[in-house]
This record gives sequence, structure tokens and C-alpha cells, in this order.
Amino acid sequence: MPTYETMSYHLETRRLTLRPWAESDAAEFSALLSERGNGRPTVEYARTSIGKLLAATAETGIALLPVQRREEGDFIGYCGLIIGRSTLEEPEIAYELFQRAHGRGYATEAAGAVLDAAVATGRERLWSTVGAWNTPSLRVLEKLGFERDHVSTDDSGEVVWLTRSLLP
Repeated sequence: MPTYETMSYHLETRRLTLRPWAESDAAEFSALLSERGNGRPTVEYARTSIGKLLAATAETGIALLPVQRREEGDFIGYCGLIIGRSTLEEPEIAYELFQRAHGRGYATEAAGAVLDAAVATGRERLWSTVGAWNTPSLRVLEKLGFERDHVSTDDSGEVVWLTRSLLP
């Protein structure tokens, strides 16, 4: 099995900073998760989730990172690599931003930085799984060169599986 470099946990773009999780992110993480419409998770739940994310990062060498706007310094969501429905060799790119941050290119900008970080680990391919209803996320992935591979179904409906080669 090939070995991969550890993903960089500090990424900067023109407008964004992606960095490791801190316990102080728990309240905003909880607020972000509540935008999914399934109730508001407690701050304690978010804190526990952050602990699990940090442990997964230490174990796998890949990370889901908080996204902050550089100028404003505010937490607007997360973006990074996860095992998710895929594998450590070919992880998934994942992102979620506050609705107030939608439509400004932040997801594309953050995911582009994560793509570059994934290339630097030596991986050859990434996946992404997105609800078929989520047109904005599908557009972000299309801009980043992801292509549809297949569609499956889960409890919440159709899931589009997309892939992108990281080879030159």
C-alpha cells in the first residue's frame, strides 16, 4: 500500500484561511450544523464532534478544516478531506458553508486549496458525494474538474458520486 504525505493543515487563499479546529469553534460549528434543518445540535455535541475530527486527522493525515474569511476573521464553514463513503487512498472532498456565505465563490476557493493540498499528499484521485438536489455544490465540483461517476440512493434520496484525477 502506498504511503502518503500528511495533508497541510494550514491553507491560505486570497480571501480565506483554512486551519485546524479549536474548541472555540464549537458554538459556530453547532450553528452551521443547525442550518441543515434537523434541529440545533448542542455546543457540547459540536465540541465532541471537533474532538473526533481532530482524532481522525491525527490517525489519517487528512483533515476537514474550518474556513475563515481572512479580512473579517469569521468562521464561515469547513472544507477538507474525509474518508466518508470512500477510502483513505482516495478520500472525499467535503465542504459546508453558512448560507450567508453562499454565492460568493468561497466554496470553490476553499475546495481549490484543498485540491492542491491533496495533490501534495501524493494521492491520485479524489471523490465527492453530493445530494442530487444540491445544484450549487455540483456546480462547485464541476468548476474544480470533478466528473460524474455514478448515482446511488440513500435515506435522503439520490447521491451523485463524482471523481477527479490528481495526476498531472
